[in-house]
Amino acid sequence: MLAKGGSYTSHPESAGDSTPNIKLLTHVSIHGSSRYAQLMLRGQDVLVLLWLARAGEPLSSVRGTAAELGLGLATVQRALGRLEAVGLYDARRKRVVDAQAEQFLMYAVRYVVPAVRGGETRGVPTAWATAPLSSELARTDELPPVWPDPHGTVRGLELQPLHRAAVHLALEDDRLHELLALVDALRGPADVRTTTLARELLIESLHHPVSA
Repeated sequence: MLAKGGSYTSHPESAGDSTPNIKLLTHVSIHGSSRYAQLMLRGQDVLVLLWLARAGEPLSSVRGTAAELGLGLATVQRALGRLEAVGLYDARRKRVVDAQAEQFLMYAVRYVVPAVRGGETRGVPTAWATAPLSSELARTDELPPVWPDPHGTVRGLELQPLHRAAVHLALEDDRLHELLALVDALRGPADVRTTTLARELLIESLHHPVSA
């Protein structure tokens, strides 16, 4: 919705849509398309968000986080800037804004970083094909979604990860793997039961960080 002064504001969802109204972009000049592009979240931003959320603690060092993630310092700095701009990260407290992050991951991530699928390949299981969803859903003969990886042990259908660094990180950190898999289940098309269960398990996981 265009507000006075040439800026965009959030608008109510249509009647009958129970999806929460998530205010991701505000006060963007109608002539500032470059500024709009700078605010658009990217896959690495969501990876950084999940990395911080999994710990549930204030960010101690941007440089240290970049090293842990295997990302460039500037990449992490820009990711934090975009997350702050859309209300998902509080730079003053150096923490993820929990309530906003939960709403974003449950209802909006699929529109911001939609799942990109490919053909049959070898890789690492994700979405409903790995924990925690795999233990809650009935087995199926359908090829599982996998992140492409030449060292992967599972044959499935390609699902591009949020960022290429996510695969290595997930193999080193079971908790992060679970969060990434749940988000992947919410990024792509899925039946109502899988989506509902993924949301429930995601909230449960976010409420019990690794530091607890």
